[in-house]
Amino acid sequence: MDKSQKCGLRHTVFSVSGNKYTGEWQDNKKHGKGTQVWKESGAIYNGQWKYGKRDGYGTYSVLLPGKKEIGRKYAGEWKNGKKHGHGTYFYNNTAVYEGEWSEDLRSGWGRMYYANGDLYEGEWINDKNHGQGIIWFANGNWYEGTWRDGKKNGNGKFYYSEKGQLYEGFWLDGVAKCGTLSDSGRDEAPHPTKYPIPQVHLVDMQMVLSEAQSAYLDQC
Repeated sequence: MDKSQKCGLRHTVFSVSGNKYTGEWQDNKKHGKGTQVWKESGAIYNGQWKYGKRDGYGTYSVLLPGKKEIGRKYAGEWKNGKKHGHGTYFYNNTAVYEGEWSEDLRSGWGRMYYANGDLYEGEWINDKNHGQGIIWFANGNWYEGTWRDGKKNGNGKFYYSEKGQLYEGFWLDGVAKCGTLSDSGRDEAPHPTKYPIPQVHLVDMQMVLSEAQSAYLDQC
């Protein structure tokens, strides 16, 4: 056996670049539990490794801008050196994502707290809202429905809290195309319209909306 091969638990090992690693090895590669510190950036990874790459559960921390202290950036699962599985990512002091990841991208179910106070909870694909989800806006409005590529697409509901009105209909690339608007919580709304929305009586309202939706899609 080559005595230069690193296996098992070792004390701190420095690389040529000045990075240092303390932890377990196998066949000369980081493998098991260990801590890596990058000299240039000051970033720290503490967690599990597999054949030289972050794999399993671990935390990644960075030097905070303008400060001399370390702040946690990501805590969760890794695979083959990338965020993969369930984890929490801290974009800054107020923006946080917690949920599922796939190869460093938000994919699966997740909850995103935006810096402006908005909150999205639902499905993601390739780092974008995609599938079923609901977003609560900081001003009290909310949208619940289908998303595609980060935009409202398909059937959904949008609630206007200021006026106490609910829109239900079809969306395309973030724009409402056809639907119905009705009063909902109008008496409790801070700025309701002067008059309530009159009731519209159709034999089959859903059929009318479906036909309008189909007609619009045929033109696209």
